[in-house]
Amino acid sequence: MRPIAPALFCALALSAPLATSAPAQVALPGIGNTLDPLTDSARRGLERVPGALDGTLDDVGASVAQTVTTLAQARLDRVARLLRQNPTTVERDLDGNPARKGELLVMAPDPAMLETARGLGFGMLGQERLGALDLDVTRLAVPTGMPLARAQAMLSKALPGASIASDVLHFPAASSAPARAGSGAPALPPLQTTVGMIDGAPAQPVDALQGFAPGAPAPSDHGSAVAGLLARAGVRHVAAADVYGRGPAGGNALAIARAIDWLIGRQVRVVTISLVGPANPVLGRAVAAALRQGAVIVAAVGNDGPAAPPAYPASYPGVLAVTAVDARNRPLIEAGRALHLDYAAPGAGMRAPDARGRWVPVRGTSFAAPLVAARVAAARDARAALPQALDREAIDLGPRGPDAQYGRGLLCTICR
Repeated sequence: MRPIAPALFCALALSAPLATSAPAQVALPGIGNTLDPLTDSARRGLERVPGALDGTLDDVGASVAQTVTTLAQARLDRVARLLRQNPTTVERDLDGNPARKGELLVMAPDPAMLETARGLGFGMLGQERLGALDLDVTRLAVPTGMPLARAQAMLSKALPGASIASDVLHFPAASSAPARAGSGAPALPPLQTTVGMIDGAPAQPVDALQGFAPGAPAPSDHGSAVAGLLARAGVRHVAAADVYGRGPAGGNALAIARAIDWLIGRQVRVVTISLVGPANPVLGRAVAAALRQGAVIVAAVGNDGPAAPPAYPASYPGVLAVTAVDARNRPLIEAGRALHLDYAAPGAGMRAPDARGRWVPVRGTSFAAPLVAARVAAARDARAALPQALDREAIDLGPRGPDAQYGRGLLCTICR
């Protein structure tokens, strides 16, 4: 099918259920407490929505503008609530992103750097050796009583040659917009390639399960849905890494890096990640190291709308960034963005299992990413070259060739 005119696309997209409560992605730039920056952000987002801005805002453009602003405000509200409810475990970092409280990460510091840090009052929490990725990370405790943002700025100034980061949080890329149920579809033929998933723990049995957060592994609705969709798309072998557990500060960058290291160490070379957060040097280096070893990492772009900051890990170079479409193959209006977009896949009009085994309606880019990972596994089974095999399968929607709505095309329509 060929898409419709841009203005009509906006009207059709708005006919889908809209997110009116906080979506799951809350990666935030350094935004203050007023709505003025959000207004600018909304307009920038509209510029990426075809037909939304034509000199003046028409009725459709105004509706899209309101939706974009609502999504942006939802991110602020969700982070504020997270911080308010968990003051002992989560705080804002130097960029305003939620992160683990009182802790900074330094990549492979030399002894002189550590001595300087100690002299400034930083304590040693531990050293992490990610052997399969050949990475070393040191965890430092922020001086007692010092805000994380201030400590990050002070240490960065004192160690100008060091890679210093907060342990930022990542959130599931499932939408809070109402989800409509789709008809059941038969499972696809079984695949032999193992797919790794980094998420909450699935309730259903998998080949391997490892926890990387307090209380992990702990069955979650989101992780169960991702694993269920992998199975429906033909994946029979799953290695699942739970980076959430039961604590409020789960999904942190170091936990995800540990999970990638564990999967690479198990020789898993197809990984799906339906989580979103800000850029982080520790996670960025872990992703790059995995890609160098031949891994294919598939990641969702999130659900904060077109004005959202770029989602990571989807935005890291080499990662397959995935957006979602509804049952009529229209892009989800709440879909976020990455610095690049590779493919689209179904993310609405279908069901997936929750942690209690019930098949429930789901919606969001979270549920498109595992379907693309399944197609990567199918290409691996067939010993086909990537991404050429995916490109041959992808349905070219939108303007001819790669575009900002569908990437290089729509995959796995039979997985819905």
